[in-house]
Amino acid sequence: MDEEDEEWEEEEDDEEAQEEDWEEEEDETFDDELSTGPETLGPTEAPLPREGFKAGFIALIGRPNVGKSTLMNRLLGRKLSIISPKPQTTRHRILGVKTLPQAQLLFLDTPGIHRAQVLLNREMVKAALKAAGEADLILWMVDAEDPFTDDDQLILEALQKARVPLLLAINKVDLVKKETLLPLIERFRQRLPFKEIVPISATEGDNVERLEELLITYLPEGHPFYPEDQLTDRSERFFIAELIREKVHHFCHQEIPYAVAVEVESFKERKERPLVEIQATIYVEKDSQKGIVIGAGGRMLKKIGEIARQEIEAFLGTQVFLHLWVKVRPAWRKDEHALKEFGYFQR
Repeated sequence: MDEEDEEWEEEEDDEEAQEEDWEEEEDETFDDELSTGPETLGPTEAPLPREGFKAGFIALIGRPNVGKSTLMNRLLGRKLSIISPKPQTTRHRILGVKTLPQAQLLFLDTPGIHRAQVLLNREMVKAALKAAGEADLILWMVDAEDPFTDDDQLILEALQKARVPLLLAINKVDLVKKETLLPLIERFRQRLPFKEIVPISATEGDNVERLEELLITYLPEGHPFYPEDQLTDRSERFFIAELIREKVHHFCHQEIPYAVAVEVESFKERKERPLVEIQATIYVEKDSQKGIVIGAGGRMLKKIGEIARQEIEAFLGTQVFLHLWVKVRPAWRKDEHALKEFGYFQR
């Protein structure tokens, strides 16, 4: 690594702290979102399908940290959604497109549904509900180790209003005894009219191929929505910011990952050699958080930058020079203007 790659810069933020008045709102529900039925998300032109071709949107929903992003990455055969052991890592609705000879599956990875209080979290839940309302098929995911939390009950009650086929994936079955699965499946069968209930391990890949076959079974016939070589509708800048945020999740703890937003300020391809120069800012809410992200002698920021750069290079397929800064944006998770700026309001 040359000397240039080892330098991770940070700048002081001179913004005044803004105290925002904020009142809690009621928890989001599926009532308005799921009663609308499937909608088109604005696909590009695509060729006519062969006879019997199927295509549709599949909303992956569930409470935080049940493995939705891991499952979508497994189904796509590559990493698209960032993952971490910490809950509420996914903050956006992320489209993943998988085109097969007989079908095009449009997976909608969604933020975990929970009783949100902070404005950011409420917008995350809205994104999940919107995805469910636009889907042709809903795949609810639960954790085999802990399948009946308050958040699961909230989702179960809300799914009573769904007007599209429902499937249930019981994830992390590799972590429980097999004899516990049949009673668990029967318990869910008594709660909702699921088309299928499928025990899986998204991490290990157990039964994921069978799940994909069943998803195709319940998709409607129709045209592909996207060209067969298109993987998503998100930009490179979006995924670069997500990869940087993922590294903050991995290396920082306590409240830090939840107080972080990442914005890619510039993305330039150098003409003289195959190199992309990226400048990105990591935003936190407090000076104390800024100090932790930078670390003693800048070592934490350097670690975040080095690992993020490696993944960005693999993602882009070219050498990357990554500049990182850390700035304070007080109470941005409660600030509507900041949330819009960072792209957290519904698309």
